[in-house]
Amino acid sequence: MKKLTRITFDPEVMGGKPCISGMRVTVGMIVGMIAAGHSREEVLKLYPYVELQDIDEALSYAAWSSEEVEFPFQAA
Repeated sequence: MKKLTRITFDPEVMGGKPCISGMRVTVGMIVGMIAAGHSREEVLKLYPYVELQDIDEALSYAAWSSEEVEFPFQAA
């Protein structure tokens, strides 16, 4: 997977959800809009401060994270 430079995590911003760097726009917001049928152009119009590369990285991150496997640990 290519290095993602436009996605950041900050526990103080949007509850630590992955966001577009320097913005309060979450990966989930972008991916949700695309999944709901909005085009990339529509997303860019609704969020004029987001760039096409931000959308691409949000989709890449979502694809990568959907393959991640989590193992629940039992408290000691």
